[in-house]
Amino acid sequence: MSGLSTHVLDTANGVPGAGICIKLFRVEADQLHLVTSTVTNSDGRTDALLLTSGELRVGKYQLQFDTADYFRSRGSLVPDPAFLDDIVIRFGINNTEEHYHVPLLVSPFSYSTYRGS
Repeated sequence: MSGLSTHVLDTANGVPGAGICIKLFRVEADQLHLVTSTVTNSDGRTDALLLTSGELRVGKYQLQFDTADYFRSRGSLVPDPAFLDDIVIRFGINNTEEHYHVPLLVSPFSYSTYRGS
């Protein structure tokens, strides 16, 4: 099954990143086109795929995670402006027959990502 999915892990607190606003954009000629927006569930995942197999197209995409508001809502001391406010990950999809999973591991001062399965 192909498609695009994500999940967020709060590495500072050792819990799923629940309630994080996520926006997915398609990047075309350096212009951003909003594809969808969603909020992570209690497991730090989205309730549905960000792109289904029928929606998946070759191209450049951008995920934006609103992490500063998430950490503030948990009572973390986040400076204003936050060191990491919106985390942006740009990535490419080159095969619509494959599944793309883009997880985010995050704390108020660092993050990492990778292509998952």
